[in-house]
Amino acid sequence: MSVELTTAEKLQIREAATRLQRRFFVQLNSETIERFMNDSLDYLVARASNSTWIPLLAERFARDRLRAIVRLETDTALLNPSVLFLCVHNAGRSQMAAGWMRHLAGDDVDVFSGGSEPADQVNQAAVAAMNEIGIDISTEIPQPWADEIIRAADVVVTMGCGDSCPVFPGKRYVDWELEDPSGKPVEDVRPIRDEIGERVRGLLAELKIPAQT
Repeated sequence: MSVELTTAEKLQIREAATRLQRRFFVQLNSETIERFMNDSLDYLVARASNSTWIPLLAERFARDRLRAIVRLETDTALLNPSVLFLCVHNAGRSQMAAGWMRHLAGDDVDVFSGGSEPADQVNQAAVAAMNEIGIDISTEIPQPWADEIIRAADVVVTMGCGDSCPVFPGKRYVDWELEDPSGKPVEDVRPIRDEIGERVRGLLAELKIPAQT
């Protein structure tokens, strides 16, 4: 059963749609932008248990899908490489990996993340562990994956999602076997955080992107 949006939330969604129009108007027509915003909103509303994060999540989900569409319609020679990090809940491992990649690669890599069954919020122990090394993932919100995002990614890194992770023929997949930080205290998340950091550095080396310090 879908949730009901409040008047304030509907206003926030209209404001979000306006921001997306401003951001993508040069690259995509207004009908495409509106269609992806409405489709993302419908998807989320139909699956949400409450409406609290719907406006923000709908904007971010639509934004990432539109970023992917732009990539798919652009000459690959003009693009930086893109990496999609996938796990089940998009709350721990994939969020830490995306945080590491953005931190180490800056704008040299286009970063996406998603989950097959997104959680309500990012794992707070993961947030604390990343904050210890100066990487802030506290404002991230778990979100689903979408077909266009997978098709736009040069590398899809999967972490523990097994058969629920989508498989597209011809796409490069890398599976990272990592402990799940769910339910663990921050002291047990630190080794997972550090291993993810090393794996991200290794992936950057394969992509021939120098890691920032």
